Order: sequence, then structure tokens, then C-alpha cells
Amino acid sequence: MDLSPFSCQTAENLNVHRYNRPAMIDYDRYDWVGTVFSFRGTALRRAAGRVLVLTLFAVAVQIVYETGERIGWPRIDLRFGLEPVEHAVLGSLLGFLIVFRMNASNNRYWEGRTMWAQVIYASRNLVRVGTEHTDEGADLANLVSGFAITLRRSLQGHMDTDETEEFLPEVLRRQANRFGNPPTAIAAAISEWIGRNRRSGKIEAQVLRQMEDQLSKLVEAQSGCEKIRKTPLPFAYVVMIKQLILIYLMTMPIAVCIPCGWWSPLLVCVVSLGLFGMEEASVEIEDPFGTRENCLDMVAYTITIARDTGQIAARKAGGMSTVETAG
Repeated sequence: MDLSPFSCQTAENLNVHRYNRPAMIDYDRYDWVGTVFSFRGTALRRAAGRVLVLTLFAVAVQIVYETGERIGWPRIDLRFGLEPVEHAVLGSLLGFLIVFRMNASNNRYWEGRTMWAQVIYASRNLVRVGTEHTDEGADLANLVSGFAITLRRSLQGHMDTDETEEFLPEVLRRQANRFGNPPTAIAAAISEWIGRNRRSGKIEAQVLRQMEDQLSKLVEAQSGCEKIRKTPLPFAYVVMIKQLILIYLMTMPIAVCIPCGWWSPLLVCVVSLGLFGMEEASVEIEDPFGTRENCLDMVAYTITIARDTGQIAARKAGGMSTVETAG
């Protein structure tokens, strides 16, 4: 297979802007003030409308209560029988459910990152061994880079081989485009590369097993990422959380309008911001493979793979030897 040695020659000069890189937030974890007053990437933008509506609703409830007190309407707490302590019990239950929701989303996020870590180290090991035992390391580096790019695109809903022109030959790209899952086609091409070099005697049986093991790790990570993407949290559970949040916040002004007075709209605003914010943060990281600001920076991962595998292959192509250099 005649592959362009792009990885060996220009891996460090990749044009990042070409890959529509998501603007993942890189923040200073020690900048407490700057983080507190951040707006970009927070849940406030998505929850602000709902927080405003609930706050205005609390203002309306307070106006009705104050008006009723002046003209002698029955007390609102006697009409509804809703005490703040009883309402707090529902809030405690809701808090546990939201924490569970956040933990489930966070586990999905970190599992996705773990899968990509597996892709990175398996890619490095596969190309390292292949380059050492054959003279076709550049071809293997290009195939592995193509696998990483098509995996990223497939996880973002693009079942094609775009962005791989520098790495893969046109024949292979056409074949992969006919597959239902292009990364699977590239994995098959890598396996073909291993088999061809084994039949030509360049790879021994032990090296063959090692390389196939690393390829299996790539395919395993691909399957793990696809499992996360195609298995959302159960719809019934997600709907229940949203409904309980709405019920809790809609009844909160009624429960606190008497003891808190005109402070109740502010209290409702703060509590609704917390509940809606945590729920939206969970939704944001539930799919770690998207293009939002809090999703995984998979473009950086694919560039890392192209750079490292290309440099490994270029090292042998350039005749570099650690032993000789040290001597």
C-alpha cells in the first residue's frame, strides 16, 4: 500500500484551524475570583431563562400574598397547607437525585477520556513496534492517524473520511466511506498491514501477537466510545428529575412567601439557579464527544497521535539511533 509519508514530514505543522477545533475551556484552577465570575462555558446561559421565569413567578406569588393580607383573603399557608419544613424534605430528596444524576454524567465523561487515553497509548505502541521491526513505519503511522481522525468524526456523527486526505490513500478512503463505520475499515487496513509484513517475514510471531494486541486495544476503545455515545441515560429517569425540579421550584414561593417576605423571590432565584445549573451541567457532560466548550478536546488527541506516531516513524527514516547518539 503506497501511503504518503505525511506523518513523518509534517506532523508538527498540522493546521489546527482546519479541524474545526472546539474551543474547550482551559482555565486556571487556582484563580478563584476569575473562575467564580466566569460566564463562558457555564450553565447560566442555558438556565437563565428558566431562572428568570421562576423569579418572576415568586414575585407574583408575593404580590398576591401581600394583597390578600391587606384585603383579608385567607392566608395562603392555610389554603395550601404547605410548610417550609415539609417543603425542605422534598428538597433533600431532590438533592440526592441530582447528585446521582451528576455522578452518572461525570462517570460517562471520564470513561470517555479513559477510552481516548487507551487510543493514544495503543497508537504509540503499535507504531513504535511496527517501525522498529519493519521499514514501513510511515505507512503504519498514517493508518493509525487516519483511524484516530475517523473515530473522532464518527463519534460526532460524521460517518466519512474527511480530514484524512494527507494520511490515507484515495482507494482506502473510498472503501472506508462505503463502510457503515469508517474506523472499522481503517482497523481492518491496519490488520492487513500487519498480516502482509508477517507473511513477508519482517514480523516474527511474538511481535505479531504484540501488534495485534495493541490493535485490539484500539478497537476496544472504539467500542467503548460508541457505547457511551449510543447509550444515553434512561429517559424515564431524566424526565423524573426535570419534573421534580419544576414541582419543587413552583411550590417554593408558596412555602416561603410568609416567613421570608420580599426576600422570597431572591431565595427562589438562588435556589433555582443552583438546581437548574447542576442539572444543566450534568446534561453538558453527559455526551463527552460533542463540540461544546466542556466536551473532550478530541482534536487535540488526534493531533497528538499524528504528531507522536509520525515522529516515531521519522526517527527511523532519518537514521536516528539512541545508542549511536549516546556513543
